[in-house]
Amino acid sequence: MQSIKKLTFAFVLTTVTAVAAKAQGTGMKVIADKIIAVVGDKIILRSDIYNSIDDAKRQGQEVPANANCMMMEQAVVQKVLMLQAQKDSLPLSDEDVEAELNQRIRYYVNQLGSEQALVDMAGKSIYQIKDDARESVRERKLAEAMQRKIVENIRITPQEVNVFFDRIPKDSLPYFESELEIGQIIAYPKASSDLEEYIASEMQNYKRQIESGRVTFEALAKRVSEDPGSKDRGGQYEINRNDKGMWDPVFLQTSFRLKAGEISSPVKSNKFGFFLIQMVERKGDNAIIRMILRTAPITDEEIRLATAKLDSARNLITTEKMTFNDAASKFSEDEAVKFNGPYILSNRDGSPYVRIDELLDKELVNTLSKMKVGDITKPIVYTNEQGKKGVRLVYLKSRSNPHIMNIQDDYSKISAEALEEKKGLALDRWLKAKIPTYYIMIDKETSTECESLQKFNTTEKAGF
Repeated sequence: MQSIKKLTFAFVLTTVTAVAAKAQGTGMKVIADKIIAVVGDKIILRSDIYNSIDDAKRQGQEVPANANCMMMEQAVVQKVLMLQAQKDSLPLSDEDVEAELNQRIRYYVNQLGSEQALVDMAGKSIYQIKDDARESVRERKLAEAMQRKIVENIRITPQEVNVFFDRIPKDSLPYFESELEIGQIIAYPKASSDLEEYIASEMQNYKRQIESGRVTFEALAKRVSEDPGSKDRGGQYEINRNDKGMWDPVFLQTSFRLKAGEISSPVKSNKFGFFLIQMVERKGDNAIIRMILRTAPITDEEIRLATAKLDSARNLITTEKMTFNDAASKFSEDEAVKFNGPYILSNRDGSPYVRIDELLDKELVNTLSKMKVGDITKPIVYTNEQGKKGVRLVYLKSRSNPHIMNIQDDYSKISAEALEEKKGLALDRWLKAKIPTYYIMIDKETSTECESLQKFNTTEKAGF
């Protein structure tokens, strides 16, 4: 039986294509469809497999020659896991399924540019697209829940990690570039109340100009908005009420209080500045809006106050009265600290070990080039990706030298791989015990083409 690790390609496909396979039907080669497997009372269609592979190719994924066999094996395994989850009455709410469907729809809307573009491509409504994908999403989530249950108590010991590492051929050990652990504590200077009042009055004046017909919201947004993401589009965004992690809460709440054509009063966001929002069109939890963003300018006095705050934090750390992590929790105004901690995460694997070439912040790269491991900078004034001025402390926790994988420097990575292998073996054992208890029949032609599928046939006939 193949392990979890060997099925990674198939897992990726099945998690991203359920909506796309339906939504992009007009651009697909038509495949003569037929049932190619039966698992319990569930069927697997030829189109399910090949549409997923075609969609992966369109997304630029590398597709191996035996992708159809890999996908088939994964589909059978998923059906078994799902059926067992139903037998074990594992919980899955309709709300969880709906949230997943909404997330997928938003992903494809973002890829295509608008909800209407998705509807046009699919040749069906958003409701129909979701309805087509609902059962496959439910099955996948149940299968994932069952898999988690099977491996949830699997642990790894240091001895097992060493044995795992010793089994890796020495000429196959990977080479690692230098990686850094970089912490930040960030403070954003607060503008004076006088300047904020001035910006609020400017925004109120914009509203009067638009409502009097002297200028359109779109034209004014292009001229005065400070939001780089929407300025060139006249301030337009497509938003969803449930995307609370993507949007400022004040912005989101204000938007969905508006009626079509209505313009809000200026509203203040602590994170960004002042918003002026116009509702263009709304359909349920989805809306098209236009917005103008203005921020009150920061003076030297506000920067001085933020610098003094971080000086205090740095003093607590360097005198060992507080750890860097505790100081970040207390002093940092970076939202990411609440969820991910104060360390920059790698784009490759989400770990706190970052290669220098991953950093787009050139100011930070320049700062790090002058630091030794353990150094904490004095407060540095900088501008973030959204153009907002801030002050930060930078901490270089570690810097590894380029090296070939070894147990001393890379124990945590090796341990994670060893644990995944152990979970894969546990899943394999579970499948070997459970598969014979299920009715599974593989199409004879498919079984001949993919010899790896023959082990799944639990009926006396070798196909149908």
